Amino acid sequence: MSSSLSKGLRRSTARTAAKRTSSKTAKRAVKAKPASKVKAKRATVAKAAHKKSAAKAKPSPKKAAPPKRTAAKPKKAVAKATSKAASKKAAPKKAAVSKVKKPQKVAAVRAVRPLRTATPPPPPRQPTQDESAALVAFERAHKEFVRGRFAESRNQFRILLDKYSQVSEVAARARTYLTISESRLRTESMLPKDADSLYDRGVIELNRGEYVAAQEMFERALKREPEAAHIHYGLAATRARLGSIDLALESLQRAVDLQPNLRLRAQHDHDLNPLRNDPDFDRLIFSNPS
Repeated sequence: MSSSLSKGLRRSTARTAAKRTSSKTAKRAVKAKPASKVKAKRATVAKAAHKKSAAKAKPSPKKAAPPKRTAAKPKKAVAKATSKAASKKAAPKKAAVSKVKKPQKVAAVRAVRPLRTATPPPPPRQPTQDESAALVAFERAHKEFVRGRFAESRNQFRILLDKYSQVSEVAARARTYLTISESRLRTESMLPKDADSLYDRGVIELNRGEYVAAQEMFERALKREPEAAHIHYGLAATRARLGSIDLALESLQRAVDLQPNLRLRAQHDHDLNPLRNDPDFDRLIFSNPS
């Protein structure tokens, strides 16, 4: 009995003890629940604060600085660095070569392009029959004008204007010379009548550079005195100044034939300079008279 009682007491005490311990653990669990909630809230707040601080402290996205190379570079890195440096040095040479080749390419392209055929200029217009005849008539009248035969040149210029007035260019020039010829003929009444006075007037016009007027005076003087050597000589000098070489040599030949000592004067006369390159002048002036 005692043993069963003791066993029952033990059991009851164990049960009460178990109940007490279970109630204590339950109370502890109840007490621990709000603490865990507080801890969880604190943890979430701490996380949020940590995120904000991390966001503020986070730097702007920049390229990360390359890591510093150590002194001991591997062989491959050294080879790459040398190849890069060599390529940088060689770059200007390539540019220079391209600059040299560019004109060659342009020249090649131009050579390939077909050349534009230049249009030939139109052939010069051939003068008509009236124009050719008017030019011939004008040259004939102008020769008389240069010789100082103004009456003859006036008549020929009038005939030219009557026949070829439609040839405008030639007709305009003919009218100009016709006016000059008529003005010279009007002054004939004012000119001296004797040969010596006409010769003196011719020398004055020659010295003034009025070669046409001087030629007229000498020719008028020769009409009055055809065998005067000094008048032939003055006419030769005037014609030489006008560029009439053949006529000047003819007048000089006549003057020397009439008065041989005029050769010495002709050797130093500046008015005869246009004749000095002609071989007939050398033969006439510098050869010994027969």
